[in-house]
Amino acid sequence: MPSISAVILLSGGLDSATTAAIARSQGFELFALTVDYGQRHRHELSAAAWVARAIGVRRHVFVPVDLSLFGGSALTDAIEVPKDRPIDEMAQGIPITYVPARNTVLLALALGYAETVGASDLFLGVNAVDYSGYPDCRPDYLAKFAELANLATKAGVEGVSRFTIHAPLIDLTKAQIIRRGMELGVDYGLTHSCYDPDERGTSCGRCDACRLRLRGFAEAGFQDPLPYQPF
Repeated sequence: MPSISAVILLSGGLDSATTAAIARSQGFELFALTVDYGQRHRHELSAAAWVARAIGVRRHVFVPVDLSLFGGSALTDAIEVPKDRPIDEMAQGIPITYVPARNTVLLALALGYAETVGASDLFLGVNAVDYSGYPDCRPDYLAKFAELANLATKAGVEGVSRFTIHAPLIDLTKAQIIRRGMELGVDYGLTHSCYDPDERGTSCGRCDACRLRLRGFAEAGFQDPLPYQPF
């Protein structure tokens, strides 16, 4: 039986790599989409290419959409990335690393890609448990986007297919995500999570993404394979 096509939003991070592995394990043939949105942590773009090759996607597309023209986020603007924040503080409010409307932009691009390749399934690695409080990482948001996808596309209106948004990590802790990835053979040494790496791409170990990642590996009982800057 031929595999079913799906589009995966692949950032190069730990979560998207695990999501890609889950989708592959479910029999999907993957079309990967990575968006260069002007992020300061550009090493993740290289990581996305490495992960795509390791996972074995059918096609990997890079799309430039420069959200740094708008700014408003520590990931796209000259705003200091928060460091050394306590884990419980990360769950309070929407952090400055939130990129305005990013997931809506990314999912819209993934939807267009999916329609052109005949895929009705979209995968992304958002998480609402062990992550900062981004409004576009919530189940309610994903459900509403799925409604939009089926109202706003030729495939949806003509009944050719019903689009489904898959977020298999949405209610998992970082430790649970890592354990699942390990079961599926994900090489986390290829991934990149840091918001503020040095010029060589070495992770800072102090931003929210690094702290959550390091805690996740510790709780999962594994050693993070990435190097970190001394501090």
